Amino acid sequence: MSDIVIKVENISKQYRLGKVGTGTLSHDINRWWHTIRGKEDPYLKIGEVNDRTTKGNSEYVWALRDINFNVRQGEVLGIIGKNGAGKSTLLKILSRTTSPTTGSVKARGRVASLLEVGTGFHPELTGRENIFMNGAILGMTRREIKSKFDEIVDFSGVEKYIDTPVKRYSSGMYVRLAFAVAAHLEPEILIVDEVLAVGDAEFQKKALGKMKDVSQGQGRTVLFVSHNMAAIKNLCTNGMIMTNGTCTFSGEINTAIDRYLKPNDENRQVQGIIEWPKGEQPGGDEVKLTSIRLLNEVNEVAHSFYTSSSITLEINYEILREVSGSRIVLQLLDKNGVVAFASTNHLSDGERKDRGFYSTTCIIPENLLNKGRYEIFLHIGIPGIKMLLKSQSFLSFDTILMGNQGSNFDENWTGVVAPRLQWKTIKMIRN
Repeated sequence: MSDIVIKVENISKQYRLGKVGTGTLSHDINRWWHTIRGKEDPYLKIGEVNDRTTKGNSEYVWALRDINFNVRQGEVLGIIGKNGAGKSTLLKILSRTTSPTTGSVKARGRVASLLEVGTGFHPELTGRENIFMNGAILGMTRREIKSKFDEIVDFSGVEKYIDTPVKRYSSGMYVRLAFAVAAHLEPEILIVDEVLAVGDAEFQKKALGKMKDVSQGQGRTVLFVSHNMAAIKNLCTNGMIMTNGTCTFSGEINTAIDRYLKPNDENRQVQGIIEWPKGEQPGGDEVKLTSIRLLNEVNEVAHSFYTSSSITLEINYEILREVSGSRIVLQLLDKNGVVAFASTNHLSDGERKDRGFYSTTCIIPENLLNKGRYEIFLHIGIPGIKMLLKSQSFLSFDTILMGNQGSNFDENWTGVVAPRLQWKTIKMIRN
């Protein structure tokens, strides 16, 4: 069809675990030998499914496997799936920052992408210089870029620092400018990853509004990855679900969201504890998680709580190298991906930590959450300096309504939270 702007055919991407390249010299020679004899790459026949929850036996893994889809002009495609499902790998292939192992991508028009903090900008150049460099990469003339310059700077809100090298920007400033550049330099295709979550709530709302304007008002195509189902539903027309590197559904956005959330809501096993064996602990060189537990009011592990009871989140971890100023950030999401609240221990626990094992607890107070299922996302970092543990989902739990609003009736209250507020009535005396 003439209105198809992206055509993806049989895309697969294979990685070799634990290695920088795709294989050893002997593997490369073996590939070359098969190629000159007109035979298939022998390593395409091996490799395991991209399931990060199980330990495999093969040194090869398929991050993507046989992905096929088309995107039409003006369409906003929401790509959803769990962490590690292959969403970011797919966007990198579509953005041509990496190449597929097999398959092909045909795109009609200029592509601007915002994949992760740091992508597309030169850290030594100023914000002004990076705007012109990105425009030139997209094939725009200097006059075209200058006509958009003021609009880009105004949208980003970083005018004061526009002549400062971007290596001195905070992650939020970086994302603001990067999105403004990508959205305003008139690409035919705009690709945006979860990186917008770095920005504040006001900028996220502003960015979503701009993407909607780009697609509906200007007829441009947008590919959007997010764990926020409310944003996906509000912005996208169609959705694609990715599971372990494969596309399990492609179609109308409401149907896609329902199919994605149904396993979470009905079949997904909630658990009150997760422990990692040595060698499989999430984290990096400075910090590694050892276990996370959810405890009820009598200090027992649980995955279901009354809304009238408090919940203790216990995070156990090992400091492998002395760190200073680190913080743990908790985000609690409901089943639709809406953030109920976020909290950090930075103000109460930001001092230097020596090597050793630590336990940090956080208490979610009683009479706060509504009934339903909630998902715990955590990340650890040193603000403005380094991410020690990338944000990811760890545990889910259920809450059962028990008189949150001060009544004993099991009513269906709307909202992510249902706090017990202080109410007071007095009799007015009038003359």
